[in-house]
Amino acid sequence: MALPETLVAEFDRMVQKYPERRSALIPAIHRCQEELGGWVSPETMEDLAAYFGLEPVDVYGVVTFYPMFRTKPPGKHVVSVCHNISCDLRGAEGILAKVCEVTGAKVGGTSADGKFTVERVECQGACANAPMFDLDGVYHEDLDDAKVAKILGGLQ
Repeated sequence: MALPETLVAEFDRMVQKYPERRSALIPAIHRCQEELGGWVSPETMEDLAAYFGLEPVDVYGVVTFYPMFRTKPPGKHVVSVCHNISCDLRGAEGILAKVCEVTGAKVGGTSADGKFTVERVECQGACANAPMFDLDGVYHEDLDDAKVAKILGGLQ
């Protein structure tokens, strides 16, 4: 197993909090994605399967079912544009188009330079300040094209 010892130790503590060992799989996938480059590689899925006593296809099924897990490396910056009703009614599609224009990334993809990954996501709970996006874990609200260009244009 190639999982870092620190993660394995964390998983050992984590599984004790659940009635069944495999119940800790989703939190373990989150931790792997956080610690191992922002995505879940095939090798990581195999290691998780071995740790939890599952078949690799079982872990793959969980990783590919939930949209918050990535199966390929993201760009340096991840822009997650909300498209639920409040954001949509207040211009989310235009914001998404502007994000793609500024970053050079298509929705669900990464820019050729590896700098940006753009995602369309479900409600982020910032409806009162729609439209919005999450950029590397930070909310940016009440967006318009000028704000999008300013926020994303200055990133390295």
